[in-house]
Amino acid sequence: MFRGLAAAAAFLLAAPAAAQQQPEPVDYQNPANWLCVPGRADACGAPLPTTALNANGYGSVGRSMPASTPPPVDCFYVYPTVSRDQAANSDLVPGPEEQAVVSVQFARFSTVCRPFAPMYRQITLSALQSTMAGEPSGDFALAYGDVLSAWRTYLRDHNGGRPFVLIGHSQGTLMLSQLLAKEIEGSPAAKRMLSAMLIGYNVEVPEGKLVGGTFKQTPLCTRLNETGCVITYVSFRAATPPPPGARFGQAAAPGMTVGCTNPARLRKQTTPLDSYWYSDPSATGAPSTVTWSSQGAPPTPFLRTQGLASAACVNRGKTGYLSVLVNADPSDARTDTIPGDVVIGGKVVPGWGLHLADMNLALGDLIALVESQARSFRR
Repeated sequence: MFRGLAAAAAFLLAAPAAAQQQPEPVDYQNPANWLCVPGRADACGAPLPTTALNANGYGSVGRSMPASTPPPVDCFYVYPTVSRDQAANSDLVPGPEEQAVVSVQFARFSTVCRPFAPMYRQITLSALQSTMAGEPSGDFALAYGDVLSAWRTYLRDHNGGRPFVLIGHSQGTLMLSQLLAKEIEGSPAAKRMLSAMLIGYNVEVPEGKLVGGTFKQTPLCTRLNETGCVITYVSFRAATPPPPGARFGQAAAPGMTVGCTNPARLRKQTTPLDSYWYSDPSATGAPSTVTWSSQGAPPTPFLRTQGLASAACVNRGKTGYLSVLVNADPSDARTDTIPGDVVIGGKVVPGWGLHLADMNLALGDLIALVESQARSFRR
């Protein structure tokens, strides 16, 4: 994975700074302020060369392509903390980091839905460095205001009564959680929401319940064809669950737990995952941390592994997380480990789990869920 996502976790270490005087609002009628819009040759319209990695090594090579005809569903995506701009809040000029994260986390959804991904003035990596030095920096309200404006523009000018899915990770999930709680719940649009995929940050629910914490009306998804619900998880290796005081996987409010929905067809038991990995670190200069196969370097920038990892939801008191097990076999050709840990100062931060791989671990499963929910909604 790339270095920008590694710093995304640090955003969550501190409360956002108080809002400053607001700059001019963003014109989201201008296509230049969107990373992805349907039918354009952008980050969501490019083919993604992908190789299957099986137990016997590299297999078939294909290209993930946007649907040839417009799908009946829309996806609205907000990306995690990746901006390398030097200011505390990013500008609206897409850099290679924004383009890369969309390719890694979101572009494949264009096979099943029309993609919408706004640029927004997010809290930057530079602001995170200041925060970690004890000087909170960045205007969270400015970032959320942009996401809210983009959503309202999408709903007014592009939605046309279509069903939609919300998709976010890390800072993107924080933005969409506010949007769902403040703007969508109780509105006519809520009836068209297939699901909100809020990955990589705690969504709280009362222990033993499906709704009533972060969201007052929107429950966790429990069935394959259920709509109007939330798919959420924070991922940890099975051998290293969230330790006491972990930022992820430990609910803050009394009587609450961290919601978890197993993205692998929403089954409760341990289930193989359909994973997609970004195997080429050249876009950011980050070193490769995984030897994917004994056959050598991957032939394409993206890899698909089916069943290399399995997962199950765990909830014990205030603790809730997706427990991930790597199905290692030293005798076969593929890797016996996966990336995803947050590393700061050369050390793995145990309280962040597999934050950098949250989306990749189950990307194929999440895409399949959109297809299933769309069929259910049409019926």
